[in-house]
Amino acid sequence: MSLKINKLTGGYTGITIIKDLNLNIEPGQAIGLIGLNGAGKSTTIKHILGLLRMQKGTIELNGTNLTQNPSKFKKMVAYIPETPILYPELTLKEHLELTMLTYGLTDIDKAWQRAHELCKMFRLDNKLDWLPINFSKGMQQKVMLVAAFLANPDLYVIDEPFTGLDPLAVANFIDLIKEAVKQNKMVLMTTHVLAEAQEAVQKFAVLNNGTIEIVGSLEEIRSFYHLKPTDSIDRLYKILNQESANE
Repeated sequence: MSLKINKLTGGYTGITIIKDLNLNIEPGQAIGLIGLNGAGKSTTIKHILGLLRMQKGTIELNGTNLTQNPSKFKKMVAYIPETPILYPELTLKEHLELTMLTYGLTDIDKAWQRAHELCKMFRLDNKLDWLPINFSKGMQQKVMLVAAFLANPDLYVIDEPFTGLDPLAVANFIDLIKEAVKQNKMVLMTTHVLAEAQEAVQKFAVLNNGTIEIVGSLEEIRSFYHLKPTDSIDRLYKILNQESANE
């Protein structure tokens, strides 16, 4: 029971972005995928979601191979994109009903109880009849969070979640990640906001030039890149930029 990415090579037609990428996430583990813009974070996510065809390698979740059984694989995954994706003609309530249907949540009473808890947490409980056009960017992001945590998947794939969220929503989101980890869920999150991220994840995977150089705690990453104790962890990006320039 885990996410296993083995020797994944892929990208776009005629362009290879990631090369022999290996990453395992065990149940009860949250990993932050970090790196410079263009390092391959979004490409990696698109491959996990089955949006791009891999050139070689395998991706398996709980023993299910993405290529061989994409429908079963995708039902175990919830995706929270950096830019919210909502249906303009559906209300918040209808988005939640669609989530319940998509993920086969058959105990409707229990599902709605959870939905109301999440909506109240993100101050959306009085907006069930609102259409996406009525929501701000931050509120739309909260709708994506509510839908994902309502789905209760085995794996959460989260792309730059802190964009547009107010401080209270960030704190609530981090609490939900911690709760999911306690329930043996798996989390893969890309972010540049390391201060908040380190509260939600146990380890970081550093993606550089299309491959993962190290998976470890921030202290282990500091040691790997020879950061001084007085250096901000953000100095890591300067080091990665220098490495990229020397390629």
